[in-house]
Amino acid sequence: MSNEKMVRISATIPPKLLKELDEIIEKIGIDRSKAIQNAIRSFLNEYKPIFEKEGFNIGSIILIYDHKARGLEEKLTDIQHDFSQVINSTMHIHLDENNCLEIIAVKGELKIIEKLSKTLLSLKGVKQVKLALISTKA
Repeated sequence: MSNEKMVRISATIPPKLLKELDEIIEKIGIDRSKAIQNAIRSFLNEYKPIFEKEGFNIGSIILIYDHKARGLEEKLTDIQHDFSQVINSTMHIHLDENNCLEIIAVKGELKIIEKLSKTLLSLKGVKQVKLALISTKA
């Protein structure tokens, strides 16, 4: 833990939600404060980029696609070469005879990462794209 001063807060949540939280944190082995800090970081990582369109970001783009779609794998490779300034690594996983999962590690300017994500989503045969950004500041 950093030397930063901690602040105590109070929150009102439904009993069922608290019960679910307590069950999960017991299995993980952390306390409520740590779980809530993680939840706040996740919330900030999800919503902060919407309002901060500039700056350095790290994260991943996760996509599922039909690997039998004509020419799609070549297009994916070409796009990844076009965006090599923000792509650090990729992992390819065969899910079944029709579907593949691609995980693309990204690092760089948010505008470029978002453009990459939108470009991938626009391709015929790409079924789902999820951009997940992680802050190094939170």
